[in-house]
Amino acid sequence: MQKSNNQSQVAESRWPLSLVVMGLIGSASLVFLLLGKNSSAPFLCGAWGSRFSGPATSLQLEAILHYATSTVVPQQSRGEISVTFNVLRSSEPADFLVFGLGRDSLMWASLNPRGRTLFLEEDPKWVQTVLKDAPALRAHTVRYRNQLSQADDLMHHFRSEPHCSPNKSFLRGNHKCRLALNMLANEVYDTEWDLIMIDAPRGYFPEAPGRMAAIYSAAVMARNRKKPGVTHVFLHDVDRRVEKMYAEAFLCKKNRVKAEGRLWHFEIPPAANINSDFC
Repeated sequence: MQKSNNQSQVAESRWPLSLVVMGLIGSASLVFLLLGKNSSAPFLCGAWGSRFSGPATSLQLEAILHYATSTVVPQQSRGEISVTFNVLRSSEPADFLVFGLGRDSLMWASLNPRGRTLFLEEDPKWVQTVLKDAPALRAHTVRYRNQLSQADDLMHHFRSEPHCSPNKSFLRGNHKCRLALNMLANEVYDTEWDLIMIDAPRGYFPEAPGRMAAIYSAAVMARNRKKPGVTHVFLHDVDRRVEKMYAEAFLCKKNRVKAEGRLWHFEIPPAANINSDFC
């Protein structure tokens, strides 16, 4: 038998806050477990392990509430998410740059609660929509200069334009190389990113921006790293021709350390010799 609205409100008001939070955590845990068919306990337990110990941040609590009360789940599979999660777990707090703002953005930010997570999105209206529901996220809009239909032409351009070559591999103000993202916020250029996720812009119809410039620019950022260690680059949708072609040209097979579903994980070291080829 169902209770009336007034009875429900009275009953709910009697629940201690701690039990409500525990319920939300349990619900969110179930959401994470249902992200894929082959869920396993270490993924969930690891999230609350040594690197993620201590009181939850407001961002993490917001993510718990969001995923516990929403039917919308991240677009990547459970296995694909685990690849990036495992790197975040070992390196958090990290500087994490994500191409794309979507269903999984709150999750990524909450998995790097004490680091910096910045999202780059092509659609200003979509940015406003997402930030309205999740104002704690940080995002910049990006204006891409190319279309997916130009992918082959841009590869020829790269090989013939000196300002695209490894010894001229810079982004800010690079107007001559059509693959260089040259109009990003200064924060993007001034930060040496530990992780870069490329899951945008759109690349599934000819007039879409495609991910050519995002892949090239991520490679340039990684090569120019001055901090110790490698840059972890995660590329999604590698089942598509352009993503695969540009990954092999700029992120390099020799740097690929993991393949899961439609996701490739690269560990790109700083360029010891800036004049060397990308791959």
